[in-house]
Amino acid sequence: MSLSETSRHPGTVQLLTPAGELVRTDETAEFLPWVDALSDDQLRAMHRDMVLTRRFDREAAALARQGQLALWVPSHGQEGAQVGLAHATRPQDHLFPSYREHAVALARGVDPVDILRLLRGHTHGGWVPAEHQNFHVYTLVIGSQTLHATGYAMGLGLDGKSGTGDPEVDQAVVTFFGDGATSQGDVNEAMIFATSFRTPELFFLQNNQWAISVPVSRQSRTPLVDRAAGFGLPATQIDGNDVLASYAVSRRDLEAARSGSGPRFIEAMTYRIGAHTSSDDPTKYRTDDELQGWIARDPIDRFAAFLRSRGEGDAFFAGLEAEGDDLGHDVRTRTTSLPAPDPSLMFEHVYSEPHPVMREQHEWLTHYEQGLGGDAGSDSAGGRA
Repeated sequence: MSLSETSRHPGTVQLLTPAGELVRTDETAEFLPWVDALSDDQLRAMHRDMVLTRRFDREAAALARQGQLALWVPSHGQEGAQVGLAHATRPQDHLFPSYREHAVALARGVDPVDILRLLRGHTHGGWVPAEHQNFHVYTLVIGSQTLHATGYAMGLGLDGKSGTGDPEVDQAVVTFFGDGATSQGDVNEAMIFATSFRTPELFFLQNNQWAISVPVSRQSRTPLVDRAAGFGLPATQIDGNDVLASYAVSRRDLEAARSGSGPRFIEAMTYRIGAHTSSDDPTKYRTDDELQGWIARDPIDRFAAFLRSRGEGDAFFAGLEAEGDDLGHDVRTRTTSLPAPDPSLMFEHVYSEPHPVMREQHEWLTHYEQGLGGDAGSDSAGGRA
């Protein structure tokens, strides 16, 4: 399956062809001013974020195979959709990811090792968004983050933090989800509340063609972008392997959301090149022909061709490769050096006040671990706030 086939919507926005050529037509004219305004440094930053995310992805996958992570969720192939959106946001915007938004996290300045702490079991999700550039914690429960995002966006509207007319102050919320999540009730309920309360929100669907082993063709008889109209959501389908299309359409929709015009919906047509997670084997349910067809549309190769057509030289790309290797080494060293978490942490923050059940369970675990020659932590626990 490719965007040239039935999966492509008649109104799909594509600004870069797979060969990296900028499309200047009546259909793209609305978005070209945002692209033309990008400086060389901004274009290089987009490419850098995509390349470094893929290098991080490869290193994390290797760590998972070597038993250093409990789980890894690859993002290979989806960097263009994510980086374009990330560069369209403002620092005051809040982003609610699912569990595959590594490129968004890195583009927003999140330490990649903080992501690995989650997937290595070193944290129970104690994540302060303000300390992570308003990037909220990963959510493994499919679709639930859309309700969290919509609730937060409702709060922004009630607090008067959008639609003020000042773009430096107005805030918006982005919620990320995949094609499989559109079958979840949470996602549909979130869109109902968003349109009812005209939240300053962008629903960003990354359609990577597979909900684990179920293809989109089996999930929906109609293009997913068309579902949004039933909720009253203005929606656009984009070529998700085109970082410039993602940037320009997201820029337009986020500005509309911040201004008080209500929520928007984007379906980014992309592909999950790797497995669903490190516990999945995609060769069991998809063909190599399909995979190779999407590899040929790689977002990084496409954007590299575009940059070279503008005169970017080999030194820039070689420098990124070296920076990626440095990042991989740093991520591996710091991840494998993480100290084992204190088991007593699992009993904290369950209740705001000390609780006898938590204390009893902690004591039981302490005695059990000591009997095995281990240490479950000596601190008392009862649910401190």
